[in-house]
Amino acid sequence: SPRWRYWLLLGAYGLFLLLGAAVFVGVEAPQEAGLREALRGARAGFVRQHQGCLAEPGLERLLQRVLDADSYGVSALGNVSDDENWDFSSALFFAASVLTTTGYGHTVPLSDGGKVFCIFYTLLGLPVTLLLATCLLQQLMGLLSHRPVRYLHTHWGISPDHAALGHAAAMGLSVLGLFILLPALCFWALENGWTFLESVYFCFISLSTIGLGDYVPGRGSPPSLRHLYKISITCEPFSRQSLGETCAAGSGGTGSAEGLCCRDGGGWPQ
Repeated sequence: SPRWRYWLLLGAYGLFLLLGAAVFVGVEAPQEAGLREALRGARAGFVRQHQGCLAEPGLERLLQRVLDADSYGVSALGNVSDDENWDFSSALFFAASVLTTTGYGHTVPLSDGGKVFCIFYTLLGLPVTLLLATCLLQQLMGLLSHRPVRYLHTHWGISPDHAALGHAAAMGLSVLGLFILLPALCFWALENGWTFLESVYFCFISLSTIGLGDYVPGRGSPPSLRHLYKISITCEPFSRQSLGETCAAGSGGTGSAEGLCCRDGGGWPQ
């Protein structure tokens, strides 16, 4: 019965969650234990080396302030302390990550006024962003989905099913190349200390709107190009948002917002 199918699906999903948790524990727990042990050793060695002029409670307070500042994206390291989080280019990147629900978490509002504004800005901006993505979807679907399949069927004599399958494979390869591999190569070249795997990982995490925040672009860029670089990568979340809407609509409807962009199925004026 449908009810048993629902419970079976729910149970399977629960097992999938448990499997993921078990794998992450097995892979990441030893790395965390090693990092904790190394940190304890480094801290103990530093205290022993400076025990004559350094009080341990004072060190604890300093470390706590450093950790608190780091949680707000402010680093205590001298070589990156001048990299501001709230200049215009950084604020623009933050606004884009909020409106596209990526939420990297490396920059957050510090003041109560900023938190209140972020709430109302998001309440207004999220529907507008979804509406814009849906309107762009109306234009992209015909260009990237229906028209290529119809062309393959009409001019090459390929059956609609085979044409749709080939088109889906081509779209998948295009997404892989344009939104993961090509940006990963750019980040790998521009970000100091990023490996190619880390760059691919960041692009996938951003493309899937997870936005863990462990890797943030722009911090390792040259100071002379930092603002231009941050403004340029601000466009990435919006292009990814439109791509996600297009891929999702390929297997279903476009949602209730379609009527706001396209009355009577006519679309935008051509």
